[in-house]
Amino acid sequence: MVLNDICEFIVDCPHSTAPNEGEGYPIIRTPNVGRGRLILDGVQRVSKATYDKRNIRAVPQKDDIIFAREAPAGNAAIIRAGQEVCLGQRTVLIRPDKKKVCPQFLAYYILAPKQQYELLGTANGATVAHVNIPIIRNMPVNLPKIEIQERIAEILSSYDDLIENNKKQIKLLEEAAERLYREWFVDLHFPRYENTEIIDGVPEGWKRKRLVDIADIQYGYAFDGSKFNDMKKGIPIVRIRNIPAGITSDYTTEETEEKYLIGNGDIIVGMDGEFHINSWSGDNAYLVQRTCCFRPKKKEMQGWLLWAIRKPIKYYEKTIVGATVSHLGKKHIDAIDLLVGPDELYVPFQNYFDKRQSLLNQNVLLLEARDRLLPRLMSGEVEV
Repeated sequence: MVLNDICEFIVDCPHSTAPNEGEGYPIIRTPNVGRGRLILDGVQRVSKATYDKRNIRAVPQKDDIIFAREAPAGNAAIIRAGQEVCLGQRTVLIRPDKKKVCPQFLAYYILAPKQQYELLGTANGATVAHVNIPIIRNMPVNLPKIEIQERIAEILSSYDDLIENNKKQIKLLEEAAERLYREWFVDLHFPRYENTEIIDGVPEGWKRKRLVDIADIQYGYAFDGSKFNDMKKGIPIVRIRNIPAGITSDYTTEETEEKYLIGNGDIIVGMDGEFHINSWSGDNAYLVQRTCCFRPKKKEMQGWLLWAIRKPIKYYEKTIVGATVSHLGKKHIDAIDLLVGPDELYVPFQNYFDKRQSLLNQNVLLLEARDRLLPRLMSGEVEV
């Protein structure tokens, strides 16, 4: 029996790039296909007309699975209730036949090591960069009884539910920090502002400082891409596509200077296309070219800095015009200046940052625990 036998259909995406229209329906590109769930943080959006056009073959619905054919290949995520999405490039829509297989189980089944090898493995033990539709349709399957499938799906989903709950808390923390930054540093309604003289938009005792004088900035290294892998060989790397999640599954066997290493909590920014901004929640990793890291010269400014750089960098994202994609350069970062106030104003931002980082780190541990358990459940080593 093969995957196609237990599905209503398996269809490829439109082979065209849809423009990011900023609002409307999420378009699921390969970075949005997580390991089990969709990653909708910072997702690109399209209009109803584009949504209908891209879904002409099939309209994605609850319990369908979206599979990433490349960049990186192999990830699979189930569509949950209320998620109205369309397919971006290099993705595949899988509709399980619920009479034959539990959809949630199938999503995890595809992610198990044995199935990943069937999809991605080659005769020499390397992994392919691209998975063709026939390979997906003809992936061998050997399923337990539906009752066992449902129990396994319930166990693994409990980890993902905890991760989703943490993400909701993270979003609330981010919104609170953003509101506070706007109130204190944009509207200038900071504590005791009524008794503070403001001249040319700068409160008494405050200063405008260049970003490069506030933070040390490290740009990524131009690694040899042929030495990249997703088999955990070598040292983790941070590519633009890794920034929204704050963790990576990409590695390199090439080594370079330690100055290119970042650590947990470092602020990272993507410099091509979408200028993603996040704090890192993975282990030490090398920065790859077209990414950069900001480390405040004063540690207590770290939380504040994460929100302070958003407005100028997102401004560049909207206004820089490149031949093919927008490109954030050193000259743009050198030109950024920020309004800097008394040290006590940074305390609440650091509190938000620390709570947010703790939740991000919890999610990494939950994901690792789930991925350790997944193959043991699928193989029957752990009975349910």
